[in-house]
Amino acid sequence: MGTHTRREFLKRLAVAAGWPAVSRAAFAGEQSGRKPNVVLIFTDDQGTLDVNCYGSKDLYTPNLDRLAREGTRFTQLYVGAPVCSPSRAALMTGRYPQRAGVPGNVSSMKGNPGMPTEQTTIAEMLKAAGYVTGHVGKWHLGYTPETMPNGQGFNYSFGHMGGCIDNYSHFFYWQGPNRHDLWQNGQEVWREGQFFPEMVADESCRFIEKNKDRPFFLYTAFNVPHYPMQGTEKYRKMYEHLKEPRRAYAEFVSTLDEKIGQIIDKIDRLGLRKNTLIIFCSDNGHSVEQRANFGGGNTGPFRGHKFTLWEGGIRMPSIVSWPGRIPQDAVRSQVVASIDWLPTIARYCGVRLHEPRIDGKDIYAVIDSPEAPSPHDCLHWATGRHWAVRQGRWKLVHDGPSTEHNGRKIPQVADFLSNMAEDVTETKNLAKDHPDIVARLTGLHEQWVKDVRQQ
Repeated sequence: MGTHTRREFLKRLAVAAGWPAVSRAAFAGEQSGRKPNVVLIFTDDQGTLDVNCYGSKDLYTPNLDRLAREGTRFTQLYVGAPVCSPSRAALMTGRYPQRAGVPGNVSSMKGNPGMPTEQTTIAEMLKAAGYVTGHVGKWHLGYTPETMPNGQGFNYSFGHMGGCIDNYSHFFYWQGPNRHDLWQNGQEVWREGQFFPEMVADESCRFIEKNKDRPFFLYTAFNVPHYPMQGTEKYRKMYEHLKEPRRAYAEFVSTLDEKIGQIIDKIDRLGLRKNTLIIFCSDNGHSVEQRANFGGGNTGPFRGHKFTLWEGGIRMPSIVSWPGRIPQDAVRSQVVASIDWLPTIARYCGVRLHEPRIDGKDIYAVIDSPEAPSPHDCLHWATGRHWAVRQGRWKLVHDGPSTEHNGRKIPQVADFLSNMAEDVTETKNLAKDHPDIVARLTGLHEQWVKDVRQQ
């Protein structure tokens, strides 16, 4: 038995031997005789409020707004990290990225591994339960056969393996040497001149069409609105009145929304909408890098952006929709996290969880009721020496970088304590007023560091 085959076999055993399933009465898919399809849409550097329904009224996002009307959106969903790879690892495994073996960005160069193969992904969990699984778009979790999508539970894969590409040449330009990065089931393919977000939508629709008669899991990871900002002409005209850098960013967000709409429309036309769970989320906050025109995203009252553990780096827009099964036109303000999607998907699909050391929690009750408590007593983040803890109303950010907020530059300090129930801006440091709380949260962080190192 080959190494890859043996690993897949062992993972199937792990799933089969996992936690006991909860009551089947909870699973609408079981009641209809077929498990629900799952479409997980993950966007790239789409900031905290950058959807019309989240308050950015200068944006045109009718498809995401419709998804929110047909489902439940979250106002306090936190991702696992403020940068691409660890955030994706957290989503795929339901674990803190440190426990998942991806504390920072992995290499964008072929031949370099990424997320350890011992980790079990959503795709592997659902594949073991009879689902056909597909990845379309950005990966950024490994660039070896074992750590590319087909080695991590996906029957089908199309997209780029590194952190970013030009949308027409499909070359990685972030640093030299420049190299082509477009793959289909582990084989390099060339589609020069074709617009990558359009290909992502088309490939997603083809996967849905091909597998419409059996349960499927589709992970569509758009590379938008990550730089390079290459919105289409339609939206360049629509936003010509805006100033840069908001203009180019808005063009790309609306381009993204249009492509998401194509996927949802395909599900509708095939009559699958009432048996399809759709989840939307962004991976981290908007970028202020030079390649991103130094900004463009809207964080409203929140401080920070990509690479930071302020709210603007880790509090993301997220929507879940399943007409007839999940509350519609609903808003949830409870604290939840992207690591919660794996156990929640398992709940809705009637699938056994595979691993007792999952950090995410099933948020079925939160989705069902605005009165349900948050399942998290505490959430943790770490990126290098920069770390943060959120427990209840209190959030401690350690070694947080200096940022600008409404024209005011806030300097870096060792410990910055905020009462999130009273002030979400993270501009008033309460650390000196509450040294006991700083000490308690620091202790929780130190305990967490020891725990995640145990894998």
